[in-house]
Amino acid sequence: MPGFDKFDGLPNVDPAQFGPPALERMPAPASPHAPRILLLYGSLRERSYSRLASEEAARLLQAMGAETRTFDPRGLPLPDDAPDSHPKVQELRQLAQWAEGMVWTSPERHGAMTGIMKAQIDWIPLADGAVRPTQGKTLAVMQVSGGSQSFNAVNQLRVLGRWMRMLTIPNQSSVAKAFLEFDDAGRMKPSAYYDRLVDVMEELVKFTVLTRDASPWLGDRYSERRESAEALSMRVNQKAI
Repeated sequence: MPGFDKFDGLPNVDPAQFGPPALERMPAPASPHAPRILLLYGSLRERSYSRLASEEAARLLQAMGAETRTFDPRGLPLPDDAPDSHPKVQELRQLAQWAEGMVWTSPERHGAMTGIMKAQIDWIPLADGAVRPTQGKTLAVMQVSGGSQSFNAVNQLRVLGRWMRMLTIPNQSSVAKAFLEFDDAGRMKPSAYYDRLVDVMEELVKFTVLTRDASPWLGDRYSERRESAEALSMRVNQKAI
């Protein structure tokens, strides 16, 4: 349309900070190291099926070429019941910064994720200074149930993943009657549940490899660019006074 200005209908937009996504800034996958995956589970029982499922996931991830680390939640204080300097809190936060993707596995208890699972996520901040430990990183969610199959816990974990600004993959795992799905050695038995677990870990590795180098670009936001520009302008004006 002759004389049309694309900003005519957007009077509240700052043209200096707005425009089509800069595709030239999106780097191609280039990191040579193995994908780094952190696994969290939500039970302290001696025979914890969420831990066993998490361990099975770690084996699969390692076989697919990923490097894995698992956080042991024993000794982690409740949120706000200890300072951030607590050793277990520091351990969890350092692992979150190290990771390029995560696997969260919770039992379903009273129709929801466990408090142990939620406490771990609550201790991970959205921002730690200039570092954002979870933004733009991939996430796979899983749950185990003592009864029939349910999706309450994974649905809640998805909400949390979105809140933590993570790229939660489409696939997920929900293992019903988990006490029947693991042998005496703690290994998961062959089943459709096991095949789904393989699918989920395979998808997580693919999404992690595809997005980890582009994470800063994917997390770049107009609102934050505008806020940064305004803050810089304010500092410049204060110096000029």
